[in-house]
Amino acid sequence: MIDAINASLFTPIGEDGLIGIYLILNGLKVTLIVTFFAMIMGSVLGVATTLMKMSSKWYFSWPANLYVSVIRGTPVVVQLVILYFIVLASLDVDKITAAIIAFGLNSGAYISEIIRAGIQAVDKGQMEAARSLGLSHWSTMKEVILPQAIKNILPSLGNEFIVLLKETAVIGFIGGVDLMRAGEIIRSRTFEDSVPLFTCAIIYLLLTYIFTFMLSKFETRLKQSD
Repeated sequence: MIDAINASLFTPIGEDGLIGIYLILNGLKVTLIVTFFAMIMGSVLGVATTLMKMSSKWYFSWPANLYVSVIRGTPVVVQLVILYFIVLASLDVDKITAAIIAFGLNSGAYISEIIRAGIQAVDKGQMEAARSLGLSHWSTMKEVILPQAIKNILPSLGNEFIVLLKETAVIGFIGGVDLMRAGEIIRSRTFEDSVPLFTCAIIYLLLTYIFTFMLSKFETRLKQSD
C-alpha cells in the first residue's frame, strides 16, 4: 500500500515529470475557485430571480419561471457541456470561467427556490405592516422580509453550497482539471485505482465536514444574536 501511495502521489507519473500530489493540489484549487465564485454568482441570481418570480408583472415572472424550470429540469453536466461547447464556443472563454458560469446559473435556480420558500415562511403581516408605514414593495423586501428570510434559509443555503462543491466533479467533461479529474489523470497514468480515487474522496469528505462545521458555528452565532 505504501508503495502504491508513493508511486501515485510522490513520484513522477509521466515523461513530463508530473507529480501526483501537485496535480491533486492544483485540482483542489480549481474546485474551490469554481465553487466559491459559482456560489456568489448563484446567490446574486437567486435573489434577483426570486424577486422577479414574485413580481405581479408577467414580463418579470415569466422569464424567471422559465429559467428555473429549464435549469432544474436538466442535468448540470448537460448544462456545462452545452454552455462550453455551444453557447461560449465562439468566445475566448477558459474552462474555469465557463465552469463558474455554468455552475452559477445552475445554483441560482435552486437558491431562488430556497429564498422563495424562506420569504413565504415570513409572516404576511410583516409585509402589510411595512407597507402601511409607507415603505414600497421593494424597500419592504430589502429591509424587512429578506433579512428575516436569510436566517430561515441559511441551513438550506449551506446544503446547496456543499452540493455545489460535489457537483463540480464533472468539470472534467469540458477538459478542466479539477480535483476529480486530477485523480482520473493519476489513475490513467499509474494504473493504480485505489490511491487517487480514495484520496479525492477523502478530500471531498474533509471539505464537506469543514464547511458543515463552519456553517453550524455561524448558525449558532445568529441564534445568539436574536
